[in-house]
Amino acid sequence: MSRRRPDAVDKLVGRNIRVLRLAKELSQTELADGLGITFQQVQKYEKGTNRVGSGRLLKISAILGVKITDFFEGTDQPHDTAQRSVFDQLAQPEPFRLVQAFSRIDRPNIRRTLVRLIEQIAAKQ
Repeated sequence: MSRRRPDAVDKLVGRNIRVLRLAKELSQTELADGLGITFQQVQKYEKGTNRVGSGRLLKISAILGVKITDFFEGTDQPHDTAQRSVFDQLAQPEPFRLVQAFSRIDRPNIRRTLVRLIEQIAAKQ
């Protein structure tokens, strides 16, 4: 019996594991330790190289403190490469750092000003 290779949903689940892990500020090693596996295995899950079994996914959701359905965020979206989802964006280091820094700004007027600035920069691209 041959093993199934990861498909688009498996890759999306891996991407979401990465985003949710980063949101909890956990390293791959810390997640791996909680699961009793190597960080390389977590790396393979996140890259979509290896499929994540349902039991392992349940353990990951417990460690990250999220609902298991959170890993499937985006599966109901059409796979349009021109319109990337928020999870696609957050899987990248720069957008993730930007969101983290932005969330630490307490003053609403500064937040609004930054949003307008970024929107203006994006419109000129």
